[in-house]
Amino acid sequence: MRDDLPAPIASYAAANARLDAEGMLASFALDAVVRDDGGLHGGHEAIRAWINSAIIAARAVFTPEAWREEDGRVIVTDPTAGDFPGSPIRPTFRFTLRGGAIAALEIG
Repeated sequence: MRDDLPAPIASYAAANARLDAEGMLASFALDAVVRDDGGLHGGHEAIRAWINSAIIAARAVFTPEAWREEDGRVIVTDPTAGDFPGSPIRPTFRFTLRGGAIAALEIG
């Protein structure tokens, strides 16, 4: 994992590496939104459900390789591997940060 990631993203990635759902959730603002696979998950309860079904169940772990800032967002590229068809894949994660937390995450 990259050592220079912004703190909320580094915390999210570290918790993801441990498959720690609550640790991952703690990186998100209470009103955060996640867009993934055509779904929209808003607020902690919906994001917790998404983490458990899309990440923990599939043991999907992403390893940030590169990042940049673009249009007010942090763009992270990485390989993601787990127990799912086509693993590993290389999605792009687009994080919006606010107040020391992840306010929005788009995965595509």
